[in-house]
Amino acid sequence: MELNGKVIVITGGGQGLGRAMALRLAKKSPHLALIDMNTEKLAETKSMCEALGATASTWVCNVSDETEVDQTFAAIRAETGRLDAVVNNAGITRDALFLKVKEGQVEKRMSLEHWQQVIDVNLTGVFLCARAAATEMVNAGEGGCIINISSISRHGNMGQTNYTATKAGVAAMSVTWAKELAAQKIRCAAIAPGYIGTEMVMSMKPEALDKIASGIPAKRLGAPDEIAHAVEFILENDYINGRVIEVDGGLRI
Repeated sequence: MELNGKVIVITGGGQGLGRAMALRLAKKSPHLALIDMNTEKLAETKSMCEALGATASTWVCNVSDETEVDQTFAAIRAETGRLDAVVNNAGITRDALFLKVKEGQVEKRMSLEHWQQVIDVNLTGVFLCARAAATEMVNAGEGGCIINISSISRHGNMGQTNYTATKAGVAAMSVTWAKELAAQKIRCAAIAPGYIGTEMVMSMKPEALDKIASGIPAKRLGAPDEIAHAVEFILENDYINGRVIEVDGGLRI
């Protein structure tokens, strides 16, 4: 896919990995439709993208709300005249042990509330946004690309029952959609990042960061732009389809 002039939606596009993706893609002069719940961060990212030569628009949308998602994606296509790609990046964590056990007694359990919150955003949100984007792509008849952000944690990680379930589901959905939508000239792939040096991660204590880095063969955390580079690669390479690309410095959980 040639990115110049294309319309690319990025959920969670106001900050973190979403912002890194937007800034890298902006240099190829697409129109970036940025979805987030934080209006201030959205405005900042929009200005930064425009400074790099892209056009951009901002959309406040709860990705777990079916009506909001369908209306937002329809409005993006109506305003821009097309919809070529979506990067489903929005996600949250609510980490906790499945059961906290002390001296043979259960002290605490992962709450249903925290389970459901993560499912709603990370799994249902990806489903809703991909479905809405694919609908607009099929109606336009020009194909497109769906990229879902999974995680190395999809293989299982302590303290993340809810998160790992969603990221495994995202990976599986990506393969399924690649098979189902190929006839419509729509590709779908996923990226599974390892530990990435986002603002949230880098706010951890230095000793905790050192411990994490020591367990990675590359001996460092990944940079947000390295995930953005993987997004760019998938978008531009029309033969990438139905695969989950792990960008983790060699880490295996």
